[in-house]
Amino acid sequence: MRVELVRAWPGRFETAEVHVPAGAVVADALAAAGWTLDAEFVALAVFGQAAGLRTGLEDGDRIELLRPLQCDPMQARRRRAERRASGGRPKR
Repeated sequence: MRVELVRAWPGRFETAEVHVPAGAVVADALAAAGWTLDAEFVALAVFGQAAGLRTGLEDGDRIELLRPLQCDPMQARRRRAERRASGGRPKR
């Protein structure tokens, strides 16, 4: 089976395509790519759905290594709404 792995940082990303046997799990694909979970990447997803090291894979799956959130999404949304209400332009 062909599986793609993706990890990203601000301003850059890295992908790897690996071939794993039928019945492989996320941990097998990570090992085949030579990638590990560490303090920088704290979670996994398969096509945006939460996954673990023992999550089964299918041909063509994309595994995403996820970094921790930099800020609380609710706080960021409130700040944007406050800026709009005060007439300020939202930052992009």
